Amino acid sequence: MTDTTMTSPALRVPPAAPAEAAAFFTARLTFQADVSDVHASLESGNPGFVLVDSRAAAGWEQGRVPGAVHLPTADIPARAAGLLDPAVPVITYCWGPGCDGATRAALALARLGYRVKEMIGGIEYWIREGFPVETATGAERHVPDPLTAPIGSVTCAC
Repeated sequence: MTDTTMTSPALRVPPAAPAEAAAFFTARLTFQADVSDVHASLESGNPGFVLVDSRAAAGWEQGRVPGAVHLPTADIPARAAGLLDPAVPVITYCWGPGCDGATRAALALARLGYRVKEMIGGIEYWIREGFPVETATGAERHVPDPLTAPIGSVTCAC
């Protein structure tokens, strides 16, 4: 077997041992959910979680995931107990991958005792995958972006 660690830029730091890799990837899935899985869960009618939009009012008004609860990160300490059942897991989202608002919201909720995950990709990837967005004028749906979702399919079936 050839030692590729010296010739492959991708392997300059070698992969973790299988047990360490399993622990790392399990942890990632423990803390995050992707938009496709959140959508499928919501569509089931019994998702098992509450979806929280942590953006400010302007973002909420621009468009939101149908069924989401609006709870801006700054309001979590004062309003979470009145809106969320501590026995029900929470999934947070914000703008997108360039924004850590969902992470800050998840941290604030975890500090209050909620079991929480964040929806990676945020509303940006929700929209890019062609899922519906609720606005004051009704539901909108955009054509899926072929760079983020398979054309003609509801899910990537990953």
